[in-house]
Amino acid sequence: MSQQCIVGAETVRMVELGHPWIIADAYTKRWPSGEAGDLIELTDASGRFLATALLDPKDRIIARVLTRERMRLDKGWLKKRLERALALRTEHADLDGSNAYRLVNGEGDGLAGLTVDRYGDFLMVQIYCAGWRRHLKLLTQALEELLSPVGIYEKTRPHNTRELEAESDSKRYGQLLAGTSAPEPLLVLENGLSFQVSLAWGLNTGLFLDQRKNRRDLARRVRGKRFLNLFSYTGAFSVAAAAAGASLVTSVDASPGYMEQARANFSVNRLNPKRHEFLVGDCLAVLDEMVGRQKQYDVVLMDPPSFSTTSKSRFTTRGGTSDLVAAALKLLTPAGVLIASSNHQKVDVADYLKELRRGALQAGNSLQVVSLSGQPEDFPYPVAFPEGRYLKYAICVKGDL
Repeated sequence: MSQQCIVGAETVRMVELGHPWIIADAYTKRWPSGEAGDLIELTDASGRFLATALLDPKDRIIARVLTRERMRLDKGWLKKRLERALALRTEHADLDGSNAYRLVNGEGDGLAGLTVDRYGDFLMVQIYCAGWRRHLKLLTQALEELLSPVGIYEKTRPHNTRELEAESDSKRYGQLLAGTSAPEPLLVLENGLSFQVSLAWGLNTGLFLDQRKNRRDLARRVRGKRFLNLFSYTGAFSVAAAAAGASLVTSVDASPGYMEQARANFSVNRLNPKRHEFLVGDCLAVLDEMVGRQKQYDVVLMDPPSFSTTSKSRFTTRGGTSDLVAAALKLLTPAGVLIASSNHQKVDVADYLKELRRGALQAGNSLQVVSLSGQPEDFPYPVAFPEGRYLKYAICVKGDL
């Protein structure tokens, strides 16, 4: 039988509204001792049952709600949750020409603290809650029975990702849980284009799946246009633009390793990298240099990580976005398109738009938002969980004040 754990009135209200996180507080300090992976029953002060949750006693999010009913975490329960997640993708996600996408989006699929991504014939599990570690074998068995993948990997998420990111590509963060090892690199499809990913090496695989729909949208906006991709990472947006017929694609990133991967992604799609530009450097410094050379672009995309550090500068979404916008606008043609994207969970849409406004005013321009979107259908989130709506993707047209 699961241990009963009393929560305070505010937490009772959040659970009843449907929020899946239990944050450590004075009430949780009085809980019976338990281990990561224990199932606990949440109750109010009168003993009324509220929900079953997965315990993670050393984390700030001390428990994550799995269901408002009593349950056992066995293979049968897991398979039902996984089947529901698969059905949602089949019904709602446009996956034509893509074999890389998210199968389970944690809280959005009733499996809080856990994600599962598909990369071709392989699956990638990521755990954001230590409580899942104990149940990993059960999860692997359920995935094998439902999907018969060639192999299943887990990529660990260390806490100090910010410090590790610069050197992460040379380190092995992925381990094979079941099946056969994937080739390195592994080729996957997105919107009919090929991309190289690594399931074993690096903190990330080399392709951010939550931008699939936005890359498809970009393709229809850049034919015959000059396109600048800031914080280009491994060049997925650049490949999408070049394949769609952009006259010039300029990719800028601080990492020489990512730039080599971007060139490789051009080559596997039979796009000549020599017809386009690949610049290694701090984005703000490169922008300043381009302004000095009076470079002009029709479409500029800025999709920075929420935090990045180079030897010369430090970028954060709060505070750094407005300077980037101001610099980028100087390179945009009149009525050119600025696309600003952020995956920073703690910056909401209203605050992000204020950053864009500050940058536009700084540059002496206006910005007309023609589209504001987020992550695609395979990244669902509960309506009671605003933290799940993290991606902001604003398409803006440059104008005069």
